[in-house]
Amino acid sequence: MTEKGLTSNQLKLIAISAMLLDHIVAVFISHDTMWGMALRIPGRITAPIMCYLVSEGFHYTSDKRKYLGRMFLFALISHFPYNLCLGNSFPVTSVMCTLSLGLTALTVVKSDRIYLPLKVLAVLVCCTLAFYSNWNFVGVLWIVFFGIFRGDRKLQIISFCLIGFFLHIVPTFTYLDQGFEHNIPHWYQLFIFAAVPLILLYNGQKGSRSKIMSRFFYIFYPTHLIIIYLVKLVFIQVHILF
Repeated sequence: MTEKGLTSNQLKLIAISAMLLDHIVAVFISHDTMWGMALRIPGRITAPIMCYLVSEGFHYTSDKRKYLGRMFLFALISHFPYNLCLGNSFPVTSVMCTLSLGLTALTVVKSDRIYLPLKVLAVLVCCTLAFYSNWNFVGVLWIVFFGIFRGDRKLQIISFCLIGFFLHIVPTFTYLDQGFEHNIPHWYQLFIFAAVPLILLYNGQKGSRSKIMSRFFYIFYPTHLIIIYLVKLVFIQVHILF
């Protein structure tokens, strides 16, 4: 019997739906408008939810090496579609890299065979390597602390909020990401905290265990970026012609 709340598959569907909208807006609507920024609000929940579910995946997987390898494989596959779609260039890369590095850091932190100083060093290295990836070291730390405090939802949420506020919101509102008409910051980033009630609704169950559903979540990320990029090319060609 299914418990009340949201399964991990349902949370993923919510997260990737918000991500799809966010990427469409990022590509086709100017960020220097209030309307453009407002449409990016739903996408703020994606990274927190995915970081949370990566930490859950670490706990439940029967083969952590295979899980880690799969994450890095799709991080590599997603690199070029991400940069083509959003107009970035090397070394900037996708959130899949952040998730992979966060999973790596959590794997080291949860190991009983590694001493604490080496664990701290590993987390610092993963945070450094994630610097140019989407959600950078913030995502890495979210995954690590979601994993450390697994079983205590209160501490998970507190650590998420503290990391999000001091390492993401404060920099955004001080010197990063100047937004509307270059005189107010990207205030929509405040809505990362909208992920909290959704995480609290998680019931600890996976949901459908079909292989199609499991593969869909990996394949969707690079595929939707390629489709958006191709649509962008069509729009550019139509604009040139007319």
